[in-house]
Amino acid sequence: MRWSRSFIPTLREDPADAEAVSHKLMVRAGLVRQLGAGIYVYLPLGQRVIDMVNAIIREEMNRIGGQELSMPMLHPAEIWRESGRWDAIGGEMFRLKDRNDRDLCLGMTHEEVVAWMASREIRSYRDLPQIWYQIQTKARDEARPRSGVLRTREFLMKDSYTLDADEVGLAKAYDAHKAAYCRIFDRCGISYVVVESDPGMMGGAGSHEFMAMSPAGEDEVALCAKCGYAANVELARGIPASPAFPDWRPEEVATPDARTIPEVSALLKIPPALAIKSLLFISANGPVLALLRGDQTLHEKKLARLVGEIRPAHPEEVRTTFGAGAGSIGPVGVSVPVVADESLKDGVYVAGANRDGYHLRGVRPGQDFQPRFADLHATQSGEACPQCGAPLAVERVIEVGNIFKLGTKYSVPLGAMFLDESGREHPIVMGSYGIGPARIAAAAIEQHHDADGIVWPWNIAPFQIHLLPVNVKDRSQMAAAEELYEDLVREGYLVLLDDRDERPGVKFKDADLIGLPVRVTVGTAFVKEQVVEVRSRRSRQDRKIDKREVLVLVRELARELAQA
Repeated sequence: MRWSRSFIPTLREDPADAEAVSHKLMVRAGLVRQLGAGIYVYLPLGQRVIDMVNAIIREEMNRIGGQELSMPMLHPAEIWRESGRWDAIGGEMFRLKDRNDRDLCLGMTHEEVVAWMASREIRSYRDLPQIWYQIQTKARDEARPRSGVLRTREFLMKDSYTLDADEVGLAKAYDAHKAAYCRIFDRCGISYVVVESDPGMMGGAGSHEFMAMSPAGEDEVALCAKCGYAANVELARGIPASPAFPDWRPEEVATPDARTIPEVSALLKIPPALAIKSLLFISANGPVLALLRGDQTLHEKKLARLVGEIRPAHPEEVRTTFGAGAGSIGPVGVSVPVVADESLKDGVYVAGANRDGYHLRGVRPGQDFQPRFADLHATQSGEACPQCGAPLAVERVIEVGNIFKLGTKYSVPLGAMFLDESGREHPIVMGSYGIGPARIAAAAIEQHHDADGIVWPWNIAPFQIHLLPVNVKDRSQMAAAEELYEDLVREGYLVLLDDRDERPGVKFKDADLIGLPVRVTVGTAFVKEQVVEVRSRRSRQDRKIDKREVLVLVRELARELAQA
């Protein structure tokens, strides 16, 4: 491809609204442009990256027996009502009506469509197992689209679905997908971890997420370097160190104008870990009081798994329930259900007295009140690993893939059944598996960049070789560049020939910005010495060699970079 015939609109300045490195560089390198909140146009360079990622995905899905199909983005509401998700999913689903006032939605995922199709096409155990996959646009009305293509309202997804006769078949398909996903991410050149996760709205018996390490990530994982324990913080069970407990006798103490844990701790001269944080939530069954140590943060998903959907109580609801403001409430003598973090099982604490301006000192959970103990807090770095006791590290990550054991969650309500060898009817056992190609591209940029721009991994780069004649008006330079271009293309490399009549500084800056793995420069050294300059973008090392040796060196670099 010749740059002069391409559309690669590079920019010198970061976009004003961009925070993530990947967002800044994808805009500056001419990969994407934002049409609206969470809505992006993929320009030719960006589309080439997506195509490279998709090619790897297709190869690995086909390798495990996947069959590609294409399902509609527009879904009738009926199939979502049958699964129960039409009402369960909130505002993130795009809903609409046709001219006949029939309810429709834009597909966020395709479990319902697959189950519907299986209910009509799968009849016998002989039709199983099946692996169906697609690479298709999805839509989700994100409340806060941000971080460029990492969180959008319209996005491309590879979603696959397995259909099996039993749980044994599902386990085999699940493991095959897990291995395929590892190969995909390895080939795409990103560092990742596989962690346990909460199935969430997908449901089912279990799930794992594939997380690429990045400060731009919106998720957090807890990792143990000693034993390999890894879990999303919404499931991680870090064990905090116990504080030294004083020999307190029960008593009420005045805490005027102290409404927060830091204020109470400072006034009473105690560490925050000796104070109980009391948080009132409203569930479908009424109010519930959640308790944590003062040095902890509640992970609301952990509480929601115990009591159902929740929301924080309004100030007037707090006062009506406890007779005091939020900063003075506590668990002693209350009639609402109480759920306490497991770290509160032992010890003696300070808690709100349910009287404005007062707290109780010497409160003993399990004696002064009877809570339901559970893991509620968000795991923090330094807490002990639940498997080996070593310190955990909590790191930010980008979710690039997920896999779910759905079981019969969708096949039963949508009637996806099959007959076994004896003619008995059983529900099909399903699995669901997703990968975000754009997230892979963004994660690769987050992990592979420098101060000057992107450093593309070889296998997903939009072009592999940047061929740069310094002065296109110099006939000898252009003749050499044209000859090299033909040779490299003939060898099967993806080559971008920068044949623009631009200043050398502009061309070199653009080359660093778009970050192709190998740059071959034909400049003054060729005119004087008949040599060209070959640079690896990753190492930034230059080698001046005879033009006739370029192919040999490029082959060497290609092998090296493809395995990096």
